[in-house]
Amino acid sequence: MSLTDCPPAGENADTMFAVTHSCAHEGVLSFVVRVEARVSGGIPSFVVVGLPDAAVREGRERVRAAIQATIENYERRRELVNLSPAHRRKVGATFDLAVAMALLAASGHCDPAAIAETAFLGELSLDGRLRAVSGTLPAARIAARRRLKRLVVPAANGEEAAISGGIEVFTADSLGSALTLVRGGYSDQPVRTDIAALLARGNETSQTDLCEVRAQHAARRALEIAAAGEHHLFLTGPPGAGKSMLAERLATILPPLSLEDAVTVTSIHSIAGLTRSAGGSPLVTQRPVRTPHHSVSVAGMVGGGYHPVPGEASLAHKGVLFLDELPEFSAQLLNQLREPLERKTLTVSRAGSKAAFPASFLLVAAANPCPCGYFRTGAGNCSCSFHAVARYRARVSGPILDRIDLHVAVERVAFAELCADECGESSATVRERVVRAREFRTKRSVSLVLPEANALLANAAELMRLSARGVTRVRQVARTIADLATSEAVSAAHIAEAVQFRRSAWQDPLEPA
Repeated sequence: MSLTDCPPAGENADTMFAVTHSCAHEGVLSFVVRVEARVSGGIPSFVVVGLPDAAVREGRERVRAAIQATIENYERRRELVNLSPAHRRKVGATFDLAVAMALLAASGHCDPAAIAETAFLGELSLDGRLRAVSGTLPAARIAARRRLKRLVVPAANGEEAAISGGIEVFTADSLGSALTLVRGGYSDQPVRTDIAALLARGNETSQTDLCEVRAQHAARRALEIAAAGEHHLFLTGPPGAGKSMLAERLATILPPLSLEDAVTVTSIHSIAGLTRSAGGSPLVTQRPVRTPHHSVSVAGMVGGGYHPVPGEASLAHKGVLFLDELPEFSAQLLNQLREPLERKTLTVSRAGSKAAFPASFLLVAAANPCPCGYFRTGAGNCSCSFHAVARYRARVSGPILDRIDLHVAVERVAFAELCADECGESSATVRERVVRAREFRTKRSVSLVLPEANALLANAAELMRLSARGVTRVRQVARTIADLATSEAVSAAHIAEAVQFRRSAWQDPLEPA
């Protein structure tokens, strides 16, 4: 039965019908849900169908209480709500407002035509007030693509939803204000968000700077190469050498987020519920840095669960994923990262469904050379046996290390260098070179590898027993180094520097000195 086939509310006292819309999410993808309400005579009841989860089913009590708190002497009847498409599971309390508005329209409290091309999102409290929900930005984007005219969300979600720019966004703080908005023909001014100003203001602020790192010239150079060519990085060294400090400052030398990337990152964080709190910027304007603890679960890292949600790898999209104490992470979890390290995406399969998560991040892994942290570093006396060191290093598989392009030994900084007045280059200065290298990469017409560079790479591949992936990664790092030097040709010097970063002391034979 279509909306046009049904009698308008009030024409048939026995059966009345209304339709509105809401939005749901599967992974990081959103889809529009058609909310159909049918009110008829008979024993009072309230049934929701259309594959609702427990939170949606429990929403019946919230909706009933909110309507009774809003409409005086509301007459309960036989109420049936269908959430379409019926084959896709509906999760969460997002549908409360849409269900309530559909029932009110079907009961004659507002014109069904006024809500037919509107999407409603919001969780209702028992007194009719609206609470913020997650995923309003991706919901607004899919509603605009489905050519709905407007979107009504809780006041706390208004600025975020308006970032989409393709649909009129209105806010309400209660079911009563939403009903007043509909009855008034949406005469209020829609919410506007100046996303260009938000992005410009957010890119100006940073709490850390690379100039705070003293010495560590090789590590600083590796950070610059990683930022310019999007290469993964592995830092090894004794405790307190500055591995975490370096990793946290990688994001500060990456190019500013573009508008498209900022909206994508905000959408992922919104679905994960990280943008629900009021206050602050509704747009993620700085590249994310995620630092999960080594006790994180596989689902927490790569996403998943009964209803798949983004994990740390997706929350680090377009930013940095920092894994400190890499050997402490489970082998199963590290092996799950092979796919995003290669393909920049994650696929989580469940019975009857799949969810794809974007995961284009820069991995920075850090580890001590041994369990106590001082094996062959000169920074302290190592108390670990060779067997203990071997077991510790064996926790990280060769295939994972082979996918990391830059391996850097971070050494202890001498006291004199630590206390020197002279600072290194700032993040802004290094970022300018990174941006220039990326622009050069997109504009250069050819990518030449000089014969002597190929000869050096062939010798290095033989001596270091590089895999085919290793050879390709060395060539890619050398190409990035050439881009930083604005050179169209990859020379032997570029290959030599790239080879130095490929060698990992972590994989050296453990024999007594």
